[in-house]
Amino acid sequence: MKKYVAELIGTFWLVLGGCGSAVLAAAFPEVGIGLLGVSLAFGLTVVTMAYAIGHISGCHLNPAVSIGLWVGGRFPAKELPYYIGAQVLGAVVAGGVLYLIANGQAGFDVSAGFASNGYGEHSPGGYSMTAALLTEVVMTMMFIFIIMGATDGRAPAGFAPLAIGLGLTLIHLISIPVTNTSVNPARSTGVALYVGDWATAQLWLFWIAPMIGAALGALAYRFIAQPEALIAPPAPSDHDDDLTGKVVP
Repeated sequence: MKKYVAELIGTFWLVLGGCGSAVLAAAFPEVGIGLLGVSLAFGLTVVTMAYAIGHISGCHLNPAVSIGLWVGGRFPAKELPYYIGAQVLGAVVAGGVLYLIANGQAGFDVSAGFASNGYGEHSPGGYSMTAALLTEVVMTMMFIFIIMGATDGRAPAGFAPLAIGLGLTLIHLISIPVTNTSVNPARSTGVALYVGDWATAQLWLFWIAPMIGAALGALAYRFIAQPEALIAPPAPSDHDDDLTGKVVP
């Protein structure tokens, strides 16, 4: 249960921090943070939560990540419903908190977008459904590839949260104009439910595309990375010595 609560809190923070920056701060007159700021905000939510709860739940914060790690052989299938349920619930609660905050400003109109993901006329740059689908598949594929590589037991220890957070920042810098960047079905659901209408009608793409991308990313990493268990340590030599200069027996 503690793992699931950690995922709920972590996903809450991701949606509140990432979508909150888009809704409240991106276009603030004269000093708004813009697309760069929103991209950094999403990356920072992952970095901070990875250090906070990574040792408790693995800090997935994303149904596509959980699916990808399962395909990659890093996560048990029996945990998927609980992780995904906790992630979606955390995202929806965060969307509710953000809605209450944003609604405190005169003239707030949730139908204007509320950081929801979309394609066609609801894409920030007017990109088509095909472009949106391809973008979400490829971006999620690379995100899972980065996660699996950075958390490999042979990768430099302690740097995984930075690599993953910066990877998510880069993904947002590329794809906010196309779809407002999802790569995370929970994040998309957490705000779309408050918009309804077009946002929920287009939500299917932001579940299907990240799931496909996650599976592809996991399979790609498994293809190039020799399993850790199959890599034998170098055989000790009679002439190897330790840090004291003494011969190792």
